[in-house]
Amino acid sequence: IEEITSQIDQETSSKKIFFSEKLSFNELVVFTRQLSSLLGASLTLEKSLSALSDQADRKYMKELITSLRSEISAGSSFSNALAKNPNDFSEIFRGLVKSGEQIGQLSKVLSKLADYLERRHALVNKVRLAFTYPAIVTIVAFLVVVFLLTYVVPQVVSVFTQTQQDLPILTKLMLLISSFAQNWGGYFLGLLIGFLILFRFSLKNHTFKFKWHSLLLHIPGYGKFEKSLNSVRFTSTLAISSAAGVPILIALQISKDTISNLVMKKQVDQVIEDVREGMSLSKSLSSHPNFPPLLIHMIRAGEITGNLPDMLDRASDNQESDLERRTMFLANILEPSLILFMGIFVLFIVLAVLMPIIEINQLIQ
Repeated sequence: IEEITSQIDQETSSKKIFFSEKLSFNELVVFTRQLSSLLGASLTLEKSLSALSDQADRKYMKELITSLRSEISAGSSFSNALAKNPNDFSEIFRGLVKSGEQIGQLSKVLSKLADYLERRHALVNKVRLAFTYPAIVTIVAFLVVVFLLTYVVPQVVSVFTQTQQDLPILTKLMLLISSFAQNWGGYFLGLLIGFLILFRFSLKNHTFKFKWHSLLLHIPGYGKFEKSLNSVRFTSTLAISSAAGVPILIALQISKDTISNLVMKKQVDQVIEDVREGMSLSKSLSSHPNFPPLLIHMIRAGEITGNLPDMLDRASDNQESDLERRTMFLANILEPSLILFMGIFVLFIVLAVLMPIIEINQLIQ
């Protein structure tokens, strides 16, 4: 039996390496929501997993739930069973499940966790959709400009160069740009791709990445968006962790892991040390300007009233609304800016082509 099990484990692990199967986001949310409902109906964890396994549509999901049920039957805790599938269940997910087991409120924690996952996914989708249109406009504008410079302009202007006509300065400049695009455009594109690859590898260096993240926080316009995005991740995770009964130091550690900006992550490390030494959370956060003042005020109110989880939840809602406003503001600025830039460049090309024609007409008259 041990040899067969070992063989099956090796085959499963090799499949995961080559095919990298994992739960989709929707499957994870549905699994969490349904498991919460079944546990809330007083079913045992093992029976709940059996029911979910029976109704699973995808083979991978059925196998995953069956393996979780097997671990539970063997005496393992649910959080330890989840830990054996880190690709499907994040560290935050496992940490909150563990806290739910410790306080005996697993069903309640899973319900809040499903809400949290849905809200976070909705927020990510809003950000992506807001920047999708500007990205499409940028790509189309780039392709149109390249087509005009490499094909249209040389074809049209070549007529005037054959007549030995003295071309206007604007037309000469456009011919120089067109010639550069034709002769050196491929090299320039390769250089740009090489720079992007080098930049991506450079981000693996902690010192370089830290400086880059610090620069992002100070870019006019985008800096506030970067702060708001990471504040939302931190606050929403801290809210659900506190509501699940997780101790504040562990909740801060879990919340820190959701922050992508290294500068703000380092500041949360300092906050954790301050809180460990006895300082209040609001006072420690107030010494770091990257976290919004409204968040700090609401945390202070929660500490005074003894209702920190509720205030964190409200602060999370406010931060999400603020992030949505900033996202729409950036998107609304980018769209007309790109269209204006495209219009000016096309106008420049049209004038470069029309000016020799106008001069020929004047000479004929």
